[in-house]
Amino acid sequence: MRKKTVAVVTSALTVAAAGLVVALSACSQPSGDVQQISDLNYVDNSKNYFQFLDLYLPGQNDHKKSPLIVWIHGGAWRYGDKKDNPALFFAQHNYAVASLNYRLTDKARFPAQIQDCKAAIRWLRAHAQQYNLDPNKIGAFGMSAGGHLVAMLGVTNDDKQFDDVGGNQQSSSNVQAVCDWCGPTDMFTLQKQSKGHTRLNWEGKDAPLRHLLGEEPTKVPELAHRASPVDLVKAGAPPFLIMHGDKDEVVPILQSQELYDALKKVNADVKMVVVKDGEHSFSNPDTLKQALDFFNEKLK
Repeated sequence: MRKKTVAVVTSALTVAAAGLVVALSACSQPSGDVQQISDLNYVDNSKNYFQFLDLYLPGQNDHKKSPLIVWIHGGAWRYGDKKDNPALFFAQHNYAVASLNYRLTDKARFPAQIQDCKAAIRWLRAHAQQYNLDPNKIGAFGMSAGGHLVAMLGVTNDDKQFDDVGGNQQSSSNVQAVCDWCGPTDMFTLQKQSKGHTRLNWEGKDAPLRHLLGEEPTKVPELAHRASPVDLVKAGAPPFLIMHGDKDEVVPILQSQELYDALKKVNADVKMVVVKDGEHSFSNPDTLKQALDFFNEKLK
């Protein structure tokens, strides 16, 4: 089990992630008839806390299978925890919610993060009957680094290149809907778009991309392309809702615009919402309601 540590929060992205934690605090703990099942290992025989998920199951009177929303936390691929999630909000609207941990960049570099997310989707689909989940209605929702990972899930539907970690290979890692909040989408343009516009230094030896990729994107171009959702978009992508604050000082809004444009080019079902006066953390009842409305339309 993970050791508890005390850390000084220094990066702007971590501060923003902490802001989301506060905003979701009222949604983080189950109440009423919402059942929480903690620390399910989604990689066979793994004892790694970063390959565990928590499952939140709504109370049901009609015994119908629940559509599932998979929440993937942010934190520069380096911080964050599955405990910080909007599970209760969605569980109270008759969704099951899985909140994932994944290997962070102090433990493993890309593609470990998306490999873990894919493994979790396969595990959830393989165990759908056990937990009364609808395996044909799985949505992915993430913010910041989690937004990047849910976008990666969506654009790699039917692509097995990241399905080489974990078991349940007979199950699909496809998702049927994606809600991406302010995720990075292009490893090559992120640095240029950030200059003079963000509080976070996306360059330098301690930059998040260096931790994710092991090097500057231009020095590992093949890996950087594999980590860029905009470069993996193809026809047949699932529906996307992309949301981004117009005052985001961490991830440039142009990152979301790039993904939107790429999806439109292949005639994908995609909508982009610019959150007026929204900073990097813009979670509030209205934005959560927009995410809920999207999943209601695509998964119910």
